[in-house]
Amino acid sequence: MYLQTIRYIYLLLSERVDGTCVQLSKETSTTGHTTTCRLAPTGFQGATLSQLWNRSGRPAVLTEMNDGSVNQSATRVWIPIGAALFLIALTVSARVVPQLRLLHLLQAFIYVVIVILARRNSAWGFGAGVAIGVVWNSLNLFVTHLMQAGAVAFWFFLHTCQMRRPETMMVTLGGIGHFVLIIACLAALIHQTTENRKWWKFVGGGVCTLVYFFLIIAVARPR
Repeated sequence: MYLQTIRYIYLLLSERVDGTCVQLSKETSTTGHTTTCRLAPTGFQGATLSQLWNRSGRPAVLTEMNDGSVNQSATRVWIPIGAALFLIALTVSARVVPQLRLLHLLQAFIYVVIVILARRNSAWGFGAGVAIGVVWNSLNLFVTHLMQAGAVAFWFFLHTCQMRRPETMMVTLGGIGHFVLIIACLAALIHQTTENRKWWKFVGGGVCTLVYFFLIIAVARPR
């Protein structure tokens, strides 16, 4: 990081990029054949130190690079991982309890859409991921308590190698996937600087997802 900082200070002082110049025009004098090479101003010309150095004590360019890497890591790695964990939980639960297959199939579309929108760096997808994760985990932590029961079932399986109530164990796995999804979506949203009205889109994505979620519960839940 220090070498990069020194490099940007050098660019600020010398107004050159990698020691090369952009030749804009060549003028030939009447007395000789002298070629004049004019240096094009770099992006640092006219900038103040306060503009190039942010409050964290790092060059602004380096901060943008780090923010971009965080955003890319969240959208391309952690959001798909969180969604994949929950999709695994849905698949296993649907296999064990056939009555849940239609509901879980419709629910799986939510996570496919979230991954697609996240890869496009869309705040709609980030809002959907946070909303469905918070609501689903809250229901299973504080209302049904199935996440706690699944954790107990996991502990029993690790000690005895006997699997009991796998559908309940999948609730805990799905909750872990949701925690990953929530954190990754929030990190990607915070480090996103290119989309206008991102907070409105974030809220809109969450509202649309919850409307769809409760609608499929009303239509496809086991009777």
